[in-house]
Amino acid sequence: MMAMTRPTKAEVQEVQQKLRDKGFNPGKIDGIFGLGTQAAVMAFQASEGLLVDGVVGPRTAAALDGKKPKPLENVIDEISPAIVSRMFPHTPLLNIKRNLPPVLSALEAAEMHDRPMVLMALATIRAETESFEPIAEGLSRYNTSPDPKGHPFDLYDFRKDLGNKAVGDGAKFRGRGYVQLTGRFNYDKYGKAVGLGNKLVSDPDLACDPEIAGRLLAAFLHDKERAIKEALVDGDIARARRLVNGGTHGLDRFAEAYEIGNRLLS
Repeated sequence: MMAMTRPTKAEVQEVQQKLRDKGFNPGKIDGIFGLGTQAAVMAFQASEGLLVDGVVGPRTAAALDGKKPKPLENVIDEISPAIVSRMFPHTPLLNIKRNLPPVLSALEAAEMHDRPMVLMALATIRAETESFEPIAEGLSRYNTSPDPKGHPFDLYDFRKDLGNKAVGDGAKFRGRGYVQLTGRFNYDKYGKAVGLGNKLVSDPDLACDPEIAGRLLAAFLHDKERAIKEALVDGDIARARRLVNGGTHGLDRFAEAYEIGNRLLS
């Protein structure tokens, strides 16, 4: 559909003609934004590397005109401790005031400053660490065997999907930070992504430093930005959460925080 309110027939025809000129046939140039036009818009968006939502918003309209898409909206300045405290109703305000600035700075630096990704980041923090402080993963039946001869996080020691390959890797590379970064592979990949080189692998506890934790969160979400936004466009909050956590852990807190923030920013 068109992003504008009640587009005229002439405006829709103009979009249809531009799509056809670009090689994306919408069918008849009839001024009706039907399924054929929507499909052509989505194909064009996919071709241009835009969010595939079928909506002719400012970025898609610019691309249809052969112009560089406008920058994404920036809501960073709208995010205050007061708003975040309503998204985190059980969290001490002092924690939010202390740790929100480095998180927002990291999102800004990574150009993750539009509403969906800012809310995604904050909702992820709510799901993973409601205290709004970067934390290290605790023991659970999912990471530690019940064998009395075992050791903490032994179920992670040889997880190939995490890049772990030795006794002790599970504990060393357990979940940390706001996003609960887990596994040797992720510590190596995202440590380099945020400019730490190999420091995060040699000193994994750095992932709980508030500034570094914010940068890791931004980098991790940036990698999954397209998939996350497509899930949110579909209204699939659970899918968006799974893209970060891999399961449904904290889904209720995540969904509540996202919905409250989205309503407040509206």
